[in-house]
Amino acid sequence: MRTVATAPPAARARRALPLCAALLLAACAAESPPPAHGSSQMAGMMLDPQLSEISGLAASRRHADVLWMHDDGGNPERLFAVSTHGDRLATLRIDGVTKTDWEDIAAFELDGRAYLLIADTGDNGGLRRSLQLHVIEEPAKLENARLKPAWSIAFRWPDGARDCEAVAVDVQRKQVLLISKKRRPPELFALPLMPAGNALQTATRLGALAGIPEPDAQTLRNSPARAKLQGQVTAADVSPDGRTLAVMTYRYLLLYPRAPRQTWAEAVAAKPRISDLPWLPQAEALGWSADGRSLYATGEFIPAPLYRIAP
Repeated sequence: MRTVATAPPAARARRALPLCAALLLAACAAESPPPAHGSSQMAGMMLDPQLSEISGLAASRRHADVLWMHDDGGNPERLFAVSTHGDRLATLRIDGVTKTDWEDIAAFELDGRAYLLIADTGDNGGLRRSLQLHVIEEPAKLENARLKPAWSIAFRWPDGARDCEAVAVDVQRKQVLLISKKRRPPELFALPLMPAGNALQTATRLGALAGIPEPDAQTLRNSPARAKLQGQVTAADVSPDGRTLAVMTYRYLLLYPRAPRQTWAEAVAAKPRISDLPWLPQAEALGWSADGRSLYATGEFIPAPLYRIAP
């Protein structure tokens, strides 16, 4: 969800035109090899107006070179299938759910089937008493269609409302991980991926994330609002091998590796690997590639670059 003041879409687009021309050349180029370790490259450019408020991204486990994306509150209950170059391939409506504020999506495989978990967890005003997660089986065909959740999870926080834009799935532990956005330091919670029955679940607090960078004195002095936002968590994803939790803030990419016998609480209590994100205003969507070799990232605006980052 947008938390910073921005110019109208038309004005943003006009200002972006000079840069957009250069980015389009990169997006239209032939398929390039993965970026070198520790670097990023432009994978594509998103220009479709329907992709103007993307708040979640996950790489398909069923379709090669396809990313699943959704937009946030105020839009219909829908998923977009998008190519790794940024082209919208299909739009799927999700029946039987009410969309309040979708803020993240995770892809995972379970019992030989590919699923997507949609997190309706945004709460910018801190008013929601319950929140929802919806699990949807990936469709066999990439075409406009209507889908229904395979199951849903209703839950609450243990000690009052909080905003959450980062959700990931640890399929090995059959666990959903959730990270708060505005608390400092960010908090890590967990829920069962497949709870028994339909009762309202209560998220379990596991701990806090270490190593979120603090703004420097110059940023605090020149741009207090930006300084306040740059460490807020906007997306997360567990690598396909289950060993690394990737966390996005408005400015940084943080990687928390987990040793075989470690819990996630122990992993996020240790110092992460930190790097600056590439140029990406309103960075809100992040997901590991299906092979786990890189991460895709984009933001909540149009035109929007789609990056491929090699950690």
